[in-house]
Amino acid sequence: MEKVAIYCRLSEEDRNKKFETDDSNSIQNQKAMLLEYSIEHGWEVYNIYSDDNYTGSDRNRPEFVRLLQDAEARKFDIILCKSQSRFTRELELVERYINGLFPIWGIRFVSLVDNADTANKGNKKSRQINGLVNEWYLEDMSENIRSVLTNRRKNGFHIGAFALYGYKKDPEQKGHLIIDEEAAAVVREVFTLFSQGYGKTAIARTLNDRGVPNPTEYKRLHGLRYQQPKRKNSTLWKYSAISDMLVNEIYIGNMVQGKYGSISYKTKQNKPRPKETWYRVEGTHEPIIERDLWDRVQAMVASRAKPFDVGSIGLFARKARCANCGYTMRSSKNHGRHYLICSNRHVSKDACIGAFIPVEKLEKMVIQELNALSRTYLDQDELERNVQFSQNLEQQKANWIESKAKLQKQLEDNRAYLRTLYMDKVKGIVSEEDYISMADSFAADRERMEQQIKEADHRLEELEAQMLAGDQRKELIQRYTNVEHLTREMVEILIDYISVGKRIPGTHEVPIEIHWNF
Repeated sequence: MEKVAIYCRLSEEDRNKKFETDDSNSIQNQKAMLLEYSIEHGWEVYNIYSDDNYTGSDRNRPEFVRLLQDAEARKFDIILCKSQSRFTRELELVERYINGLFPIWGIRFVSLVDNADTANKGNKKSRQINGLVNEWYLEDMSENIRSVLTNRRKNGFHIGAFALYGYKKDPEQKGHLIIDEEAAAVVREVFTLFSQGYGKTAIARTLNDRGVPNPTEYKRLHGLRYQQPKRKNSTLWKYSAISDMLVNEIYIGNMVQGKYGSISYKTKQNKPRPKETWYRVEGTHEPIIERDLWDRVQAMVASRAKPFDVGSIGLFARKARCANCGYTMRSSKNHGRHYLICSNRHVSKDACIGAFIPVEKLEKMVIQELNALSRTYLDQDELERNVQFSQNLEQQKANWIESKAKLQKQLEDNRAYLRTLYMDKVKGIVSEEDYISMADSFAADRERMEQQIKEADHRLEELEAQMLAGDQRKELIQRYTNVEHLTREMVEILIDYISVGKRIPGTHEVPIEIHWNF
């Protein structure tokens, strides 16, 4: 029996959701239609891939990407869509996959509405014409949107999804900003403190000590659907946020937009645009900062600006992390000596307990541990004593293989249940509504099991890598035995990262944990 992968997609313009977490009704209809078609043709449904709220020009749709990965792995024989445009609107991808790679991979592409079928060589031109029409549609739509947005920018209308911190969108006039007094008070304080001689880090610490949420957290607290960075202390004010605020002309009533532009309509990637191409319109909204204060701050910013030092990269640059908060440690220099320090503790007294270590001391500690590893792994007797460790890895591998086999059996049972469910629907034992609901439940279970199988494969790969690690460690360490000084190249080759803790009170000892690349 041939296996079919069902792909469904719904874009924002035709979405119709009851709840934010639900699949759209149209997605449900697509699934029901394609499931019925698959079973009528005697195809076994391998999986249902569903991207909700994604355009056909988005190449990074998560389920679309997973579908292509599974296709390349030959996990099914057929891809079934409602229409070719649901798969993609780009002619380039039509040629690359539908007319190119899918036949090489032995995969048939079928779409219902426009009768695309790669098993029928006679309709290849039809598929190409469909792809060309969809490509024209995307290009025309992109140009029309770009033209409208450019015109609005030139006329000083705000077109961003979110207003700059300190402002909010005017509910009475689209594209107009009004002052958000709660946030504006913080903006005024930042400018005032800087004009009084406070540094940017000191200002950030002042706000954090008072518990003032940073702009990202402020948006979230006020119900705006703004994506929050998923890392520790992401709600704190930082040097960069203060720095960007102090030079933003929007705070004196000027609308400045177009600092970044997309490379093309086929990608969401943006790149900085030259300053002379920015859209700048004066006096579009009420200023938060008075002009004299603004001018004083700009003069101070210019006088404090220093060019970056030109020189070689630091020995442990981007390799040392604070053990407490996870932030990358920054280098500093004092009386000719170089140090690594966690600067996160300076932005808030509660952000981090801090970490500090001289570069020279860290280098000696790394060399000491490297030489200790040399003695361990270059000693044949010690290697033989590690056989028990290898046997433990073998047992872990056997356990994961057994778990994977059980999951694969459950996956086969899931597919069998789905076929039985469909026959019950045909016989009238199960209603259409119950069928769709239960089919979705089966699909969710299947997706969970596939993720668990993928995790098992990943763990098996890791275990096999660990079983080979002994020889790899020996080979690497032999090349770097009895070294007296480290080079940047050695650090890059040998070290993933180093976790640095706070000095142990009453001693000169700084705890470190080296994560090697072998």
